[in-house]
This record gives sequence, C-alpha cells and structure tokens, in this order.
Amino acid sequence: MTKVAFLFPGQGSQKVGMGAELAALANSNKFFETADRELGFSLSGLMTEGPQEELTVTYNAQPALLTVGAMIADRLTAAGIQPTYTAGHSLGEYTALYASGALSFEDAVKTVHQRGLFMNEAMPAGEGAMAAILGLGLESLTDVTNAITAEGHLVQPANLNCPGQVVISGTKAGVDEACVRLKEAGAKRAIMLDVSGPFHSELMRPAAGKLAEVLERIQMNEVQVPVIANVTANPVTKSDEIKHLLIEQLFSPVRWEESVRQMLELGVTQFIECGPGKVLSGLVRKIDRSATVWPVYDEETLNAVIEASKEWS
Repeated sequence: MTKVAFLFPGQGSQKVGMGAELAALANSNKFFETADRELGFSLSGLMTEGPQEELTVTYNAQPALLTVGAMIADRLTAAGIQPTYTAGHSLGEYTALYASGALSFEDAVKTVHQRGLFMNEAMPAGEGAMAAILGLGLESLTDVTNAITAEGHLVQPANLNCPGQVVISGTKAGVDEACVRLKEAGAKRAIMLDVSGPFHSELMRPAAGKLAEVLERIQMNEVQVPVIANVTANPVTKSDEIKHLLIEQLFSPVRWEESVRQMLELGVTQFIECGPGKVLSGLVRKIDRSATVWPVYDEETLNAVIEASKEWS
C-alpha cells in the first residue's frame, strides 16, 4: 500500500490570491465563510484582495494559510486520497492536526489567529527578524549565534530545514549581525525572510504561556492519522502530548529535515504539499531527491495529484 504524507506550509508562503480558485469549487467556499464568521472580520477578502503587507502580519498570515491548507486537504480526502501521516512546518502543524482529526476547523482557525496575536505582542513587528542561512553547517552557525547572543543580541537557530539551510531567529540587531558574521564564516547566502517576528526563538516564551491557556480550553481529539511533531520529529497521537508540544513549538526549533527523514523511514513515498507555493516541496527534494512530491495550490495541481493517485496501490 502506498504511504502518503500531507505537508502544510508555514508563514512566508502567504500571497494575495491564495485559495481563491479553489474556493470556487463545490463545498470549498465554506472554509472562507467559516473563517470569516469565527474571526469576525473578512479574512477571505484579505486573502483574495490584499494588501500583501497586511496579509503578512502574523495574526493574519496564520489563519490564512491554515484555511487554504484545510481546503486542499478536504478536497484530497474527498477524492479518496487518505494520508498515512501529516506534518506541518511551524504554523502548518495546526493544519496537519486539522487534517488528522485532532482539531475542528473552527477551533483551529481561532487558535492560530490568537497564536499570531500573542506572538505579535511578545515582539511587535519590526523588532524581531528571521533569515535563511545557506551553505553553512549547524555547528559553525550555532557558534556564531551563541557568541552574538552572549553580547546581548539574542539570535538562535529556528528552522532546521534541509542540508545546508538553517533559518535563524531573534532580535533585528542580532539577526542583522549574524548575517554578516555567518557570511564571513563561510555561509554562501543570508536571506531575510518575509515574516513579522522572531518565531521559534526564546523571544516567544511570553506567547507560549498565553497559548497554553487557549489550548487548555479547546477540544483536542486523539488523532486518526499520526502527526509528525516539529519539536521531536516523531509521530504523535495523544491529545495531551500534542498540546504540550504545541506550546514548546513556539520557542523551539522546527526539526523539518529530521521530520521528513522520519517519514521516509516510515515508508512514505508520496508527499503532497497543501498550500500556496512550493517551499516544502523544494525542501523535501533537497533532503531526498528520490522522493515524489506534489505541490497542490490550485485546481490544475489538485487534479494532477488526484489523477496520479489512481495508479497508487
């Protein structure tokens, strides 16, 4: 039997127009309608019309990406494609939990909006930053970030994405200084990311306490499909463990490379990225070039994977 993983992207993949074409399909517009109702504002209008700057603010980007990912997962399962595992990059872990049956869409979209508000309060937009560092080993990178943090400007590894790509996170001053020193240490490139805060760093600890209170109040079910957790890169199914890991996830590195290798070890041969763009598809290919990856972000790509799945057994 073919083992399939649904993958869900995190912040940085958002763009104006996301989900508009898919929402026109039968039964898919309900996700836009439900998100607007639960949040009390027109998230769907922001997603389809912009502006990009407002969409990128974390408390808007998070529910927007979750809404599109949930919409795609729903279309895939309706077409008979059932995941063996799910995984999401950072914010995408909440979409993975929805797809695995742990969270209702209503609870998920409200929770990630609140998560975004807490993250923004912990470090207002512009005061923190993240950057992708290419071509430098984790040990050398950590030596540099530790030194800068010791000098009073916190910066640390945040996303362990694939061989030769680590995202750093911290204060704007810390990330700026790290980009300079890491290139001096041998990094090929340092690319600032289009995000509004220092996610997965110690600066997010204040948000974690507030998120814990929200998670305590919502219904978290035992998952029907194991979710590969960001914090451990291992499958989880128990609701209490899931809640604990979601809190830790706010200030812990996303172990994405390990997560993908775990799914490969578990026998996954088909990876379907559910959301705008192809960021995760690119990372999976860099981790293992033999992996088959399907980015799904519009009607054409949705139909392509549905057609291909007819050959899976």
